[in-house]
Amino acid sequence: MGRVACAALQGADDLEYVGGLVRALDGAQQEPLYDDLQILLDETKPDVLLDLSVYPSSVDIAMDALRRGVRPVIGATGWSDFDRTALAREADERKIGAMLVPNFSVGAALMLRFAAEASRFFPTIEIIELHHDGKKDKPSGTALLTKQRIEAGSRNGDIPIHSVRLRGLVAHQEVLLGNDGEVLTIRHDSLSREAFVPGMIAAVRAVTKLDHLVVGSDVLLDAEAAPSA
Repeated sequence: MGRVACAALQGADDLEYVGGLVRALDGAQQEPLYDDLQILLDETKPDVLLDLSVYPSSVDIAMDALRRGVRPVIGATGWSDFDRTALAREADERKIGAMLVPNFSVGAALMLRFAAEASRFFPTIEIIELHHDGKKDKPSGTALLTKQRIEAGSRNGDIPIHSVRLRGLVAHQEVLLGNDGEVLTIRHDSLSREAFVPGMIAAVRAVTKLDHLVVGSDVLLDAEAAPSA
């Protein structure tokens, strides 16, 4: 995903890619890469840091960025409520934007919005999320955010989430809504990592206009920087 993100950022006319963070440097690598976050921040002085690492290291990366006045856009999932609260407090204190985005794809953002709207009309709801067998967190961040949005805006109680980890999958989710005599299924499928690129670029643009933490890519649907196909 990091390679896909680097290529996308380098291809965006209005953005300047200044460097990437890797676990270990390889002499054959041509682009500006660093294996130390502090050196990267010191030498490149970025406006935005796009974090596609894994939890819990992503917490340290995002907090370090905020403390240096750099706006983090976080694609890693697995964050706890405590972590999110700490990140929100840091962003508020420094009055700079931050985004925590479990899923950058446009379709997933729409699925989240459709499910929240439909949930007001259905008394029973369950979520099924399916991902590749290398995904470490379970349930997925997208499923947890969907659950939170539905529970916040409807009369439904604790909504079950079913997780599947299977080789051959990428990222998929179904929201099943049931009522007497009918079932509504809202499903989204990400078939390749390129599906995340438009939302990722939109988030990098949008975070510069924020002064607080925003959770979820669905907020981009109404923003001026909303991704286009």
